[in-house]
Amino acid sequence: MESQKQSGPEPPIKVSTINCIDLSNPDIGESVALLKQACLDCGFFYVVNHGISQEFMDEVFAQSKKFFYLPLNEKLKVLRNEKHRGYTPMFDEFLDPDNQVHVGDYKEGYYIGVDVPENDPESEKPFNGPNVWPADGVLPGWRQTMEKFHHEALEVGKAVSRIIALALDLEVDFFDKPEVLGKPIATLRLLHYEDQFSDPAKGIYGAGAHSDFGFITLLATDDVMGLQICKDKDAKPQIWEYVTPIKGAFIVNLGDMLERWSNCMFKSTLHRVLGNGQDRYSIAYFVEPNHDCLVECLPTCKTEKSPPKFPQIRYSTYLSQRYKDTHANLSVYDKHQA
Repeated sequence: MESQKQSGPEPPIKVSTINCIDLSNPDIGESVALLKQACLDCGFFYVVNHGISQEFMDEVFAQSKKFFYLPLNEKLKVLRNEKHRGYTPMFDEFLDPDNQVHVGDYKEGYYIGVDVPENDPESEKPFNGPNVWPADGVLPGWRQTMEKFHHEALEVGKAVSRIIALALDLEVDFFDKPEVLGKPIATLRLLHYEDQFSDPAKGIYGAGAHSDFGFITLLATDDVMGLQICKDKDAKPQIWEYVTPIKGAFIVNLGDMLERWSNCMFKSTLHRVLGNGQDRYSIAYFVEPNHDCLVECLPTCKTEKSPPKFPQIRYSTYLSQRYKDTHANLSVYDKHQA
């Protein structure tokens, strides 16, 4: 007999099995095969032995919590600006507007990008500019911790991109070029999900169903379950599977731009976060190409039978539109800054 729909959390859903890539594995062929299978199958995989120590990961999480513990009026002093730097309050994001009818994501966040001084001509570009930081007196050492993590996570992202290049039959350094990841748009985002119960029947989610916008995302999480993936977004009904947190590992997923770049050979996957009544913390690191990178079908991903499915597009044009579509207009916060 079919169970009735109840408010509160959905019943337990099965746990997904996804491949694990060991970045210290000397057998690069094995890593390429595992990654390629993951990219064709579900667009998600784990990365371990990535070079960032567990002690430092723990410190980054501890510092992230210190920020989110601050009173709201303190956090609003570093409110997100037009360059997507700083604090994003609860409900700032609507990742799944079709289903999130009344309220946005039950999460707050903090964006940290590549720091570009205001007097640098490069700061005129979207997503470029100086970072926004809490005052040192409020959170001593916080900035230094986040800057170090930003730098180290980028190296992990580049290491993963080399395996992706080989999996796509490209030169190993294809994505290392200056016009791709040489001067990337790389964004660190600290996230805190409130201790709410999600209820998909009422459109209430920690994070609504979405696929990421860009190239790849590295995600570190605490031990609270919440992340779910849907391997076939066209299935009716959609089948959702939990991704288990693994201590010290990054969960890596492909973004829409890599799907586009690979002519839909590799796929970006629908995912969401369901709250289970516990606070949950995660750290997302979005690895994106250079602003001026022209994304067009990769040479190894087109054939006579499978010609390019998308026109060429400049990366910053694409990314700007995706952010505009999913974030609240900054004018809604004017009353907080009066």
